[in-house]
Amino acid sequence: MSETWIRDKWTTSGCSVTVKITESLETVRTDYQKLEVVKSEKLGKILLLDDVIHLCESDEFAYHEMIVHPAMHAHPSPKKVLIIGGGDGGAAREVLRHDVDEVHLCDIDKGVIDICRKHFPEISKSFDDNRLKVFNEDGNLFLDSRKGEYDIIIVDSSDPVGPAKVLFSEGFYRKIFDALKKDGIAATQSEGMFFDRKTIVELFSFNRKIFPELHYYYTLIPTYPSGTIGFSFCSKRYGPLEDVRETGLEFRYYSQEIHRAAFVLPAFMKKALQEA
Repeated sequence: MSETWIRDKWTTSGCSVTVKITESLETVRTDYQKLEVVKSEKLGKILLLDDVIHLCESDEFAYHEMIVHPAMHAHPSPKKVLIIGGGDGGAAREVLRHDVDEVHLCDIDKGVIDICRKHFPEISKSFDDNRLKVFNEDGNLFLDSRKGEYDIIIVDSSDPVGPAKVLFSEGFYRKIFDALKKDGIAATQSEGMFFDRKTIVELFSFNRKIFPELHYYYTLIPTYPSGTIGFSFCSKRYGPLEDVRETGLEFRYYSQEIHRAAFVLPAFMKKALQEA
């Protein structure tokens, strides 16, 4: 039997990552995209959206812990949280480790939730928590009726193509601002600094006009382009470093030290954002 590999092409960079797989477990086509779960030789199960690696069992914790915990630890008492996207359940899993009262998850594609509950139960176990309420709606439109409602908003989106493109627009970020309480914080998936610097600079150029506190930070994740992915920390009041809470929770990637280090950027990225 010949070897089988999947190749995730990073179109903006002209590069790719290739992973050896041993089995294709399921392929589903929804109204929005193709979903496929494969079993890899070394990295566990992988979820692909339109042939792009979205989730990998071996390193997902590095992404989900870092999109969630910097904002959750910078806010003094987050009780109501919104996750836009995040249908795999990983971000919700991390949010629900905190003493929150209510979490809303808005993902337009119910198929992502269904396939992850079937194949990634340890990641999607958050859907069994009664504090979580799911909305299968357009996240951009969902915000229209949510004014001043959330302490934290997490935008766990795919790349800015297709239905997710609007989630990288100025209009969307203004809706986030309006949906946050007066001291709310948003953390949004904002691409990687090596291959998508133009996108990040565009985000910062308009978000400087919206949020009093705006910062870029990043995490290391081997199966994403260049091995890094970054986030925008968008806050109405609190900075990311001044009063970071100690919760006593234990993590695989996140820590107080990592929290602070993640906001220290390489010189080229710091310069690019200063000029944005």
